[in-house]
Amino acid sequence: MSDVRLNFKEMCARFDVTPRTLRYYEYIELLSPTKSGRSRFYGPREVARMTLILRARRFGFSLEEIRQWLLIYDEQGREAQMAALVGLADRQLKVLRDQRTQLDASIEELQTLRDAAATGQA
Repeated sequence: MSDVRLNFKEMCARFDVTPRTLRYYEYIELLSPTKSGRSRFYGPREVARMTLILRARRFGFSLEEIRQWLLIYDEQGREAQMAALVGLADRQLKVLRDQRTQLDASIEELQTLRDAAATGQA
């Protein structure tokens, strides 16, 4: 994987993101591709970062939280980054569990309403 070098279009295709998304991630300094003239090239570091970014987004982390977390690795190393991840993950797990509780209650309420409507009792 050390010889991976993707151009802009390949990076978009590989991660199924729009060019606008990729440019924005660069703008907010989540990614730093190598530039040659007007062309951008993404090496193994950027591919790994993009994988982490998309995974963190799927878990509900904000782009700023992701940026700060990636910055910890650059400034303090992997151990500090993993310690920060534990705190971030604990907080996000609580948020997701709360959302699941609310979603379960909404599903139950809607199911009751639907069942009443189906039997003509609404």
